[in-house]
Amino acid sequence: MKISLNWLKNYIDLSGIPIDEIESALTMVGLEVENVENQEKMFNNFVIGYVKEKNKHPKADKLTVCIVSTGDEEHTVVCGAPNVDAGQKIVLALPGAIVPQNGIVISKAKIRGVESNGMICSEAELGIGNDHSGILVLDSSLKEGMTLSEAMQLNDVIFEIGITPNRPDALSHIGVARDLAALYNRKMNLPETKQSHSEKNVSEFASVEVEDAINCPRYSAKVVLNVEIKDSPLWLQQRIKSIGLRPINNVVDVTNFILYELGQPLHAFDLDRLSGKKIVVKKAGAVSDFVTLDSKQRKLTPETLLICDAKNPVAIAGVMGGENSEVTTATQNVLIESAYFNPSSVRKTSKTLGLSTDSSYRFERGCNPHITPLAAERAAQLIAEMSGGEIVEGLIDVYPAKILPKEISLRKQQVERILGYPIPDKKIRNIFIGLGFEILSEDKDCMFISVPPFRPDIEREIDLIEEIARINGYDNIPTISRIGITLQEKIDETSFTSELKEILSGLGFNEMYSTTLQGEKSANLTGNAIKLLNPSSIEMSFLRTSLIPGGIETVKKNLNVKEKNIMLFEIGKVFQKVNEKIESFDDFIEQERLLVLLAGNANEKKWYASERNFDFFDLKGYVFALFKKKNLDNFIPYSYNNVGKNLFDFCFEQKYENRVIGYGGRISKEVLKGYDIDKDVYCYELIIDEFKKLSGNPQKFKELLRYPKIQRDFAFVFDKKIEFTEIESFIRKNSSGLLKELSLFDVFESESLGSDKRSLAFSLAYYDYERTLTEEEVEKEFYNLIEKIKIEYKAVLRGV
Repeated sequence: MKISLNWLKNYIDLSGIPIDEIESALTMVGLEVENVENQEKMFNNFVIGYVKEKNKHPKADKLTVCIVSTGDEEHTVVCGAPNVDAGQKIVLALPGAIVPQNGIVISKAKIRGVESNGMICSEAELGIGNDHSGILVLDSSLKEGMTLSEAMQLNDVIFEIGITPNRPDALSHIGVARDLAALYNRKMNLPETKQSHSEKNVSEFASVEVEDAINCPRYSAKVVLNVEIKDSPLWLQQRIKSIGLRPINNVVDVTNFILYELGQPLHAFDLDRLSGKKIVVKKAGAVSDFVTLDSKQRKLTPETLLICDAKNPVAIAGVMGGENSEVTTATQNVLIESAYFNPSSVRKTSKTLGLSTDSSYRFERGCNPHITPLAAERAAQLIAEMSGGEIVEGLIDVYPAKILPKEISLRKQQVERILGYPIPDKKIRNIFIGLGFEILSEDKDCMFISVPPFRPDIEREIDLIEEIARINGYDNIPTISRIGITLQEKIDETSFTSELKEILSGLGFNEMYSTTLQGEKSANLTGNAIKLLNPSSIEMSFLRTSLIPGGIETVKKNLNVKEKNIMLFEIGKVFQKVNEKIESFDDFIEQERLLVLLAGNANEKKWYASERNFDFFDLKGYVFALFKKKNLDNFIPYSYNNVGKNLFDFCFEQKYENRVIGYGGRISKEVLKGYDIDKDVYCYELIIDEFKKLSGNPQKFKELLRYPKIQRDFAFVFDKKIEFTEIESFIRKNSSGLLKELSLFDVFESESLGSDKRSLAFSLAYYDYERTLTEEEVEKEFYNLIEKIKIEYKAVLRGV
């Protein structure tokens, strides 16, 4: 938003404060200055000139050579404007001037052989208008040689301020002046309304009825008769132009002026075009279409709040007026609307219509319901002064349920505890009084403060403390060299996940990010999902229960753009219900998980190798590689089971002390069909919170084996239901420390063995680090182990 320094000075004395200090002060109190435009500097070397002569250019038909006087000097200027002529007062840019429109620096130059010592400017080139068809011709009474800033009162400084959504009070010059008044402890000068009214009463000319008092808590109106619609006086036009608006006429310009002065949106109706001379505020209901001031037909919902006359809608409340009641050159009598609309109502209407205006922008954030009468009275006074109109006695003010200021207690001790340093009570009082707050009462421990309605962002004690810090200066908060808190736990968590990311990146995976919010189908695919109370859309109405559905969506998007080899991972939070009804944090759990995902080609087709798709063993290999990097290989057993029977065609699970560490497998073709994926997708989900609890044996250097190994193999026929991990555990448990290595090197199934049987072949390596083993001691242990396996599993020994 643009703020004019000259305009600000009407409400607060800023003398003695440099411009750069004001800029810094505004930024420090939270009104960030994004740009500063100093007109005096911008129009340096621009002067008023008098065109003494106009002659044809000797070598160009469309150019003229002008002799321009600036009082003491004469300048030859080549000009291409069609409307330049002798006897005109114009704006001359002398060498060294910088053209505001395009930043070009004016210098002496030869144009088609004729030397030119400046440029005669258009209003578009000066940045004070949009007309670029010809030069700007000035009033003949202006004296040549005057600076442009002096002649046209272009001596303002414009601050462009970024206003945060929580500060609707700062969307006006009064609001910005209020912060400066509190900051510099200077008095505010608020505008006054001094009016001479006619003997006629407003009730004779108009009435207001509010049917929806929830969405329109207050509606004020004034009537001005016998107005003449014409151009605004120069001072008002300059005010409007300084903030980047275009002057229209004296009535519309006044409503815009009040908007940027007080922050209160106004609307002016042609009273004679209002049926029944009546205003009715109500919901649209059956009304579905309405033509707004921009001549566009808007589609309304039944909940849209409308301003109507006795028969038809005449405005969309808080957003824009209608063509059927706009002020035109034929308007004689005006009704001024100054209302307060519910922010949520205007926000919904603006979003539904896709229409945002200066008025809706302010109503959405929250205006001041207490200022509507003042804004209406002020507008009536200015319109009457500029149009010769007659202000009707009385104000229509429908205010069924008064909006009272909030009252908040402020503990003085809490101010020092939060800010870290003491602030005198007098200073605190001055800050709040300067900001327009009221001190209701005070004792040695507390202040009881009334918060004005123009500050809807102030709701709690901590908000009051923030105001103290803001105005007293954040740079006054002392720097503490040492703070007695530890960040070690947070650092450890961050470093752990960072290490996981580095490992997977090193294995060739790319990191992905998916949203925490999902649709009902995806969220309930992997657990009992938590539904949001107020979701923004159906597709984002549940918290995810797993990273897998989001990963599948990512695979789909990659396959759609012909990505063939997909290796992805993601680390993120998931949420699971513990109890069906969520009343506290104990009714759900939040976990951090890691998803590893494979799809497409493991190897692309090359001249030296054929194409190969990812398979289940690729997934297991990468998962075990991750465990090995954390020194957890051969530490966490895994088993094939039905942990994901609704999600996987087949899968494996890893547990430790009956706690699930992770699980994964090939995603079911039925599930993938729901995502329009016709390729195999493999994934593994690791529960990081459980994984962090494990501690593997750190890797240690071991010297090369100096004594020979003794290798033995055997194969047994087992029942299929007996898992490899169980057999492996039994062999190690029933062997001495001489057995150092055990591996499964063959699995064989055949009808000759039986449909419920399979053969597993093992290789065993015996050795010792300190001596050479004898054949006798190895044979004894090896054959004892064979007999134990036969007895334990009723297994049959086969030759290998």
